[in-house]
Amino acid sequence: MSTPAEVDIALGILDHQLVDADGVNCGKVDDLELTGLDGGSPQVAEIIVGGNAWRSRGLLGRLAAHLSGDAVHVPWSEVDSVSSVVKLKRPASELRLDEGDRRWSALVGKVPGA
Repeated sequence: MSTPAEVDIALGILDHQLVDADGVNCGKVDDLELTGLDGGSPQVAEIIVGGNAWRSRGLLGRLAAHLSGDAVHVPWSEVDSVSSVVKLKRPASELRLDEGDRRWSALVGKVPGA
């Protein structure tokens, strides 16, 4: 992003769709890592996607976190723009956002009719 802008994190970023540089949907923003909270100038450091980012979302969130493994941390510097989606600068595979697809496709691919 070229120019810093004020954004309401809860409305403008959390739970928004992530779209990689190729235009492929690659998850949602599950959580954010913030820095500068003590200094009065907070900034987003990383987007946290999937995995253990869900552990604070009740019983189903804890179950999903347990089944899906570690979350993926995407540096904020990889964000190209924020609108109704969060557009990334690189493809999902370079940011490790396709690991869940590969892991689950091996299992789901064995289900008849999948």
